[in-house]
Amino acid sequence: MDRSARAFWLRSRGEGEVRSVVLPEHGPGDVLVQTLFSGVSRGTESLVFRGGVPESQYQVMRAPFQEGDFPWPVKYGYLNVGVVEHGPADLVGRTVFCLYPHQTRYVVPVDSVTPVPDGVPAARAILAGTVETAVNALWDAAPLVGDRVAVVGAGMVGCAVAAVLAGFPGVDVQLVDVDPGRSSVAAALGVGFASPEDADGDRDLVIHASASEAGLVRSLELLAPEGEVIELSWYGDRKVSLPLGEFFHSRRLAVRGSQVGAVSPARRGRRGFTDRMSLALRLLADPRFDALITGESEFADLPRVMPELAGGDRRALCHRIVYGAA
Repeated sequence: MDRSARAFWLRSRGEGEVRSVVLPEHGPGDVLVQTLFSGVSRGTESLVFRGGVPESQYQVMRAPFQEGDFPWPVKYGYLNVGVVEHGPADLVGRTVFCLYPHQTRYVVPVDSVTPVPDGVPAARAILAGTVETAVNALWDAAPLVGDRVAVVGAGMVGCAVAAVLAGFPGVDVQLVDVDPGRSSVAAALGVGFASPEDADGDRDLVIHASASEAGLVRSLELLAPEGEVIELSWYGDRKVSLPLGEFFHSRRLAVRGSQVGAVSPARRGRRGFTDRMSLALRLLADPRFDALITGESEFADLPRVMPELAGGDRRALCHRIVYGAA
């Protein structure tokens, strides 16, 4: 069996490289996967690429199959779709999703991969990890029929939340972002759009995903009395100040964190990680999610592409990496 592969590593601040690696022998409980596509989640991976992970969060921020330690060198990533080359007979030849970094081939335990449903294109299935985050957030938020919801921050996670919410009956969803160019994404998702200044208030629920202090402050301002902000942003090593005087107490507002590392308490007794990922993949049968993929590059170009995504391309959501003959 050919055990050679190539992997993308972050070598130092703002610098990456493709390295040759030798795969471990796969055992009876493992699968060997050849990658078709991976995805760069611009927000999180850019933060890692810039060295913005605080030392106190080094363990919390580890990706499931990360190699190396923060800040560098590190092999980081978690949106990977490939075909099983070797493994259990019922999986060989199947397209699967795995929370694996950018690498041409890899060996993982069989329970680390989730089969991609027949109705979901492999090129779209790279979004499963982000849609899983959206599913968990909405389990935490528990929106009701007819709710008025704002999603503040039209990055990859915010757009995924808005896309899932668009399917809720009677729910009025408004995507809020400082970039007017995000209005086209909102239209493709079937939700409303507004700038922070023009956003509708009196919201029953606000999902915040802008990773900015201004966005979180505006999220509180948009709430109806006794409303709640579900906080999805990851701030890295930045500190955030909030106006907890003013109307915070008189309106009895709430801010609650949500993080995909644990299944929401609302479903923890009845759903596990596999159930949550399988649901995310089923939701990706909806072609509206294609609006979250804003660019594409070859695997060999990652050392050039990653600095561009981390530095200047603010309009990128998920950047798809194509492996082909890599």
